[in-house]
Amino acid sequence: MNPVVHFEIHAEDPQRTMAFYGAVFGWKFEDYSQYTGSPYWGVIAKEQDGDPGINGGLLQRNASPAREGASPNAFVCTLAVTDYDKTAEAILRHGGREALAKHALPGMAWQGYFIDPEGNLIGIHQPDTNAR
Repeated sequence: MNPVVHFEIHAEDPQRTMAFYGAVFGWKFEDYSQYTGSPYWGVIAKEQDGDPGINGGLLQRNASPAREGASPNAFVCTLAVTDYDKTAEAILRHGGREALAKHALPGMAWQGYFIDPEGNLIGIHQPDTNAR
């Protein structure tokens, strides 16, 4: 089996994108440009090795994003959260938009999808065995 070990976010405005993900999810960013030879930031999305999740990268988008409402032609990342409603409110407050409203995955979780300020689709997932 081949696990996912890295993700990338493409952005027209990397600074705005870092501000959004830092404010909403607490992610940190490190400039890796010296290693890649072009602007590239490491996304630190977990506290330390051994914690669940993966880290990623952020880079300048080199083409127009897909039109809104179109099916994505990329992997969509879903983030585990402890409070769906609080996270959704933070996403909206920091410039994100709702794409698919909160809905129950019965007996498992609350799930929903949002669009970040760069037009990227993201999901949030709050485990809850009482979700109906």
